[in-house]
Amino acid sequence: MINLLAKLFIKDKDNIKDPKVRHAYGMLMSIVGIVTNLVLSMLKLVFGTLCGSIAVTADALNNLSDAGSQIISLISFKISSKPADRDHPFGHARIEYVASMIVSFLVLLVGWELMSESIAKIIEPVKADFSNAVIIVLCISIAGKLWLGFSGKRVAKRIGSSVIRATSADSLSDAIATSAVLVSALISRFTGFQTDAYMGAAVSVVIMIAGIKILNDTKNSILGSPPDPEIIEAIRSITAEYPEILGIHDLVVHNYGPGNTIASLHAEVDGKEDVYLIHDVIDNAEKKLYEQLGVRATIHMDPIVTGDERVNELRALTLEAVKQIDSRLNIHDFRFVQGPTHSNLIFDVTAPFEVKLSNANIIELTQQKISKINPDFFAVITVDRE
Repeated sequence: MINLLAKLFIKDKDNIKDPKVRHAYGMLMSIVGIVTNLVLSMLKLVFGTLCGSIAVTADALNNLSDAGSQIISLISFKISSKPADRDHPFGHARIEYVASMIVSFLVLLVGWELMSESIAKIIEPVKADFSNAVIIVLCISIAGKLWLGFSGKRVAKRIGSSVIRATSADSLSDAIATSAVLVSALISRFTGFQTDAYMGAAVSVVIMIAGIKILNDTKNSILGSPPDPEIIEAIRSITAEYPEILGIHDLVVHNYGPGNTIASLHAEVDGKEDVYLIHDVIDNAEKKLYEQLGVRATIHMDPIVTGDERVNELRALTLEAVKQIDSRLNIHDFRFVQGPTHSNLIFDVTAPFEVKLSNANIIELTQQKISKINPDFFAVITVDRE
């Protein structure tokens, strides 16, 4: 259904790297979500009031809040599509993270209100009368929410949208919540046992869990989460296509919102190569990273010594030494400077965050290993956290 709507309303729908296409997908999903949630909310509100069910009415209010969340999503896509300006040189795409956080607070608020109402009904029970019409409405709602949730999940993955991911996760949790209400209705209908208020409480718990998950995911995006491993691998793969680039390190990826990724990295090159040739290679690599990945990359050129047997031997011995400390450690930017009284081994040690040794400990242990190789060697070390 979403594919059909995309064909009808989104020009060049498969070109998702185009910000206009991405914006169109966001607007489409938001409008579909608003309409769907408003229709479901009105149906549940009418039938929930008629049958006196707190669980159905609570679910109706939940759908109404979802429509509000979709309106926030719609506004965020409108703002995020604005071009960069003097006050926001990296654009406005991060507004989606703010919108996702607002959605999470709304979801939590609705969950809390529903819990309060359900507890009140548990203390003072009110009999609910579930008709066939109510059960049909609940089945339609579950089907609608599952469709909205899975469709939104696919679109969110395709265009990399945190706010659509948040609203789709909310829709899937709503499907679970409405299923609980349906179970309550069937139990009440066929056994006469009133579980309506208890199911209302269960629904509120599911809603609040969804809100906390959305809030946590958004918090990570705002604070700065690690880049997608697929992006890292793609950057490595593209730079490896250029034989003049012998290796890369110090790769840093900054995310200024969906569709706006900036990266910096160091490329090791043969120090004997012509600097103009290497500069041209670096320019071509930067251009290809943007064309294929949409990543605006700045590549720093690191000349290294190649073809020197002594340097290669010392590099291998140094790598072996740091691996003895922790197999996850690595080295780069290795240089050997020989002097009359001592010689310097200058290099960087790359340490993943999983290595719990402090930077000072890594330097101290590495220097001890180097001195065992040759007491006249002095190690000048910089530690990079991967």
